[in-house]
Amino acid sequence: MQQVQVNYFKQLWRTLLLMTLMTCPSKVIHAQELQAVKSINQIEITRYMGTWYEIAKLPNWFQRKCVRNTKATYRLISPQQIEVLNQCVTAEDERIQAIGMARPRANGLPAQLEVRFAPSWLGWLPFTWGDYWVLDLDSDYQVAAVGDPSRSYLWILSRSPQMSPSAYAALTQRLAFMGFDIKRLEKTTQN
Repeated sequence: MQQVQVNYFKQLWRTLLLMTLMTCPSKVIHAQELQAVKSINQIEITRYMGTWYEIAKLPNWFQRKCVRNTKATYRLISPQQIEVLNQCVTAEDERIQAIGMARPRANGLPAQLEVRFAPSWLGWLPFTWGDYWVLDLDSDYQVAAVGDPSRSYLWILSRSPQMSPSAYAALTQRLAFMGFDIKRLEKTTQN
């Protein structure tokens, strides 16, 4: 009985060791493939202005009433100020909107902006500003991904209300490598 018990534990130990060794390489490779969240290096802010349709987003509390036709319109006021107009339609067929302001961050990286939807008189408070990083942008300024370094927020945007499935798949794959949980993305109805 003693010998059987010893053999059982040896076999169990070997199995656990083998399973551990088999799973380690995949975890190491996954960690190496995961990129830090970085904004794109360059952006022509005047080309970025205009209307962008929301194709998908990570769920967030401030868009909880939006069910369709979500879009954002950006208007350059000055090199340091961009007006942001966010619009959507609710389940009750009500059109709602939020007007905010965006500005370049002090770090000098052109695709890292801050956005505020709080009243302007509160703009001096740092916590009223949120990160708005352009993470991906095609060369024709037709498809973009916007998010934040904590990976809490993410939007996939397009100049047109629809986006090709192949472009969407390629973009979400790049975002997954940055560590975004693309399985949580909610597609937005545009009609």
